[in-house]
Amino acid sequence: MFNLDFSPDREKNPLILQRADPFIYKHTDGYYYFTASVPEYDRIELRRAWTLEGLANAEPAVIWRKHSDGPMSWHIWAPEIHFIDGKWYIYFAAGQVHDPWYIRTWILENSSQDPFCGEWKEKGRLEAEWDSFMLDTTVFTHKGSLYAVWAQKSKERTENSRLYIAQMYNPYTLKLPQTLLSVPEYDWECNGFKVNEGPAVLIRNRKVFITFSASATDASYCIGLLYADENADLLNPVSWKKAKKPVFTTDESFGIFGPGHNSFTVTHDGKDDVLVYHARPYAEVNLDMALYDPNRNTLIKRILWDKNGFPVLQKNSPVL
Repeated sequence: MFNLDFSPDREKNPLILQRADPFIYKHTDGYYYFTASVPEYDRIELRRAWTLEGLANAEPAVIWRKHSDGPMSWHIWAPEIHFIDGKWYIYFAAGQVHDPWYIRTWILENSSQDPFCGEWKEKGRLEAEWDSFMLDTTVFTHKGSLYAVWAQKSKERTENSRLYIAQMYNPYTLKLPQTLLSVPEYDWECNGFKVNEGPAVLIRNRKVFITFSASATDASYCIGLLYADENADLLNPVSWKKAKKPVFTTDESFGIFGPGHNSFTVTHDGKDDVLVYHARPYAEVNLDMALYDPNRNTLIKRILWDKNGFPVLQKNSPVL
């Protein structure tokens, strides 16, 4: 009952329609938990199922709605759900009605063992080293330490967003200063806008991999890759290398346009890693209105690995 079809036909068909920035977490209770940006950008939904395919028809529950004014009142984006030290946390980006692009990372906490029960409390804003456009925060534990990775506009304001990493004192406090991981530098990172965003972490084959999304959110949107040795100092920028070419781009033959903002999960038996991402089924979209086009759908595909232990996300797409 837990066999998942990863045939080409399955991989080009959406798992869930009109859900961008998808995040799937498989918990120790056996459930898959799913959250994502909804087209209205006004709430955070959560759904769960015993299987990945079951998420398609799982009933979503609204666990939080935007404020009517002030912080967290506009552009509710890219929620992620994590279970850390016995509590549930949701990290998400939000602006405000009178300043829609005042985007910052905010955190919800729930101490119930069941995230559909208990109370989701607002823990406030995640404070970075400086105050600027900040979104797409993800967290991970490595060798006993909790880390956060996120996208943020630099002090110099020379790009739309760069990627940064920092350790955390706890799930809602960064241990500063932060470390710069990646700057948009290649052409594929600068189409339409100079963007590095949507980081996701996968630790395999004695390496720490961070995928990220680049360029504008039209058909030029794509996935890049950073990697470091698992024993390296992750806060030292020298530890990280960037693939010179994207590892997942638009594939017209599959009807997948602008793939990006991914997360990772595993098959039910834990034997295979799964890429979770969004894409549109068409190329034509007004760049100025791309974020308000609702048809970024959630898709999944099994991850293959090359002989050097690197993830292969797209056929014939080079890693190095």
